[in-house]
Amino acid sequence: MRRRAFLALSLLPALARAGKVQYPEVRPRPLVFPRDHGAHPEFRSEWWYVTGWLDGPSLQPAGFQITFFRARPEEQSDNPSKFNPRQVLFAHAALSDPKAGHLAHDQLAARAGNSLAEVETERTGVWIDDWSLFLEGNRYHAKVAAREFEFDLTLTVAGQPVLQGENGFSRKGYRPGEASYYYSQPQLAVSGTANGSKVTGTAWLDHEWSSAYLAPEAAGWDWCGINFHNGQSLMGFQMRAKSGGIHYAAPGISMKPLRWWKSPRTGVSYPVSMQVNDLRLEPLMDDQELDARMSVGTIYWEGAVRAFKEKSEVGRGYLELTGYWKPMKL
Repeated sequence: MRRRAFLALSLLPALARAGKVQYPEVRPRPLVFPRDHGAHPEFRSEWWYVTGWLDGPSLQPAGFQITFFRARPEEQSDNPSKFNPRQVLFAHAALSDPKAGHLAHDQLAARAGNSLAEVETERTGVWIDDWSLFLEGNRYHAKVAAREFEFDLTLTVAGQPVLQGENGFSRKGYRPGEASYYYSQPQLAVSGTANGSKVTGTAWLDHEWSSAYLAPEAAGWDWCGINFHNGQSLMGFQMRAKSGGIHYAAPGISMKPLRWWKSPRTGVSYPVSMQVNDLRLEPLMDDQELDARMSVGTIYWEGAVRAFKEKSEVGRGYLELTGYWKPMKL
């Protein structure tokens, strides 16, 4: 706990003579690899988001999530001190084990630019203390030492990055600036250990960066990434309006709630079973709520789901439901 307290306190230096940052706009452009696997520190926010399913002697089956966030603060000082937080890093990790019956999760936060936390620009390379995600060749290596679980995983890339939206330019609303750069690596083959036991599985990685706030009309989003058993994949999302209904949705995607679950801890209700086009998504377990108020300041539902067509399971993936507690603020 001392380590976590130190990491949190490192975010609180005084910002003398702070000024407003001018963030670059997200405009259509070709994504260039391997450069765009790395960080884009001039933009407001960025994340590398890994979700998947694991199978092994002690996990039959289970879901996992590892996410690293990078944020460039809006107000920055000209103070040359290395403690000036020009970049802030957050990390979440979670294990969805039906034997436990609820989500186990942990989180970290630290300023970048020291031996405890850093992010690389020429490749995927980000770490906070003993949590890390690196891309070497066609393999990602992820390590997490959380309070209730540990991951040491290798994720092998199956093919070229999937460019979301318009060749990697992904609209999130109707205004020109409401967009992100966004690509995915679906169908990652997973091997390694979870809690010291050997596991295998399949995972999904999203890398996304932007300078935009969430549209003022939007309360949050529903997102899914599904790896189909036939080797194909599907990503879908919709931005929900504060007034009710849908503010914006990815072209060709329809998402409708089928069943709601109410958290016994927060009282928040989430549509944990969703109809996505012709698929029915059913959760591995209902209680996959993640309380991230200590890092990114929100509570949301993020869980492993099975995808069905009629009565047949055709794939597995993850569903993310935000803005049901309070409207999201990015």
